[in-house]
Amino acid sequence: MSNSTVPIKEFHLELSDLTYTGHDLVRPESVLAQPNGTLLTSDGRGGVTRINPDGSQQFLGGLGGNEPNGLAMTNDGSLIVANLGLGKVQKLHPNGHVEDLLTEVDGVSITTPNFVFLDGRNRLWISVTTREHHWWPAAAAPRPDGSIVLLDEKGPRFVADGLFFTNEIRLDAQEEYLYVAETVMNHLLRFRVQPDGSLTGKEIFGPNNLGAGAAVDGFSLDAEGNLWVTLVVRNGLGIITPDGDYHVVIEDPREDVLKSFEEKIANGTAEPNDMAMAAGPNLQFITSLAFGGPDLRTAYLGSLAMSTLPTFQSPVAGLPMRHWK
Repeated sequence: MSNSTVPIKEFHLELSDLTYTGHDLVRPESVLAQPNGTLLTSDGRGGVTRINPDGSQQFLGGLGGNEPNGLAMTNDGSLIVANLGLGKVQKLHPNGHVEDLLTEVDGVSITTPNFVFLDGRNRLWISVTTREHHWWPAAAAPRPDGSIVLLDEKGPRFVADGLFFTNEIRLDAQEEYLYVAETVMNHLLRFRVQPDGSLTGKEIFGPNNLGAGAAVDGFSLDAEGNLWVTLVVRNGLGIITPDGDYHVVIEDPREDVLKSFEEKIANGTAEPNDMAMAAGPNLQFITSLAFGGPDLRTAYLGSLAMSTLPTFQSPVAGLPMRHWK
């Protein structure tokens, strides 16, 4: 039975089902696919790598730091980048010029911008992981100091706060709901989006907890409303269907390491190396999923530690992002 005929709740992958796209990538945390087959990945050397349809690659530098993170594309082909390490949202113009778009809101520094999402009204949604100046303290000792910023014609403003390690954020097809990954809580939240951009009705979407070590880093929506969620320290991927059902598609976990890591978080002794040891033998710290290809059924997985993008064919087409329309 081909992938295209598999019911979504029965869709699973084996490691042997994966192919790999790109080479010599550095921290390709976020991936953006274009209709012409070009891929763009954030790059830990302080820029973005472009992977052309013929497989050739170019590094686009100038952003600085070693943690460029979430990517979004504007109408003119510019990239908006959440530069997690530098605490700013930047715009990388097609001519290579880099512009700082946002570093603070109402005098408050956005210390850890993690992801950016442009909606159909050209509003920019920005997740801010923590008020700390690095994301690690909020991972090692979870605290509700994450937030969401909206930047529109009225300027930037906080529209949600009190969140635990705010990570990827996306709107659904009708732009009625905003979904957000609360990484250290192992679940997703959603808010109803009001006409003025305010967020109401916060609720957990799907299971309250996706399981031991199931820290949700990123997610993407498909054309049928399923959420494909990446499980960063379980080195895997799962699906939450519109009715809230959840199942694992593929993972490559180190169960012994995860058990120790969670115990150390609980007693306040976790160190970065405790997380680093959770890298799987085949998949390492999967963070995001981008749908691409001519029919939006090719899925590319971003990560913190791999030098290539694990790739597979989805049974359902992805939800077209703004720059596809």
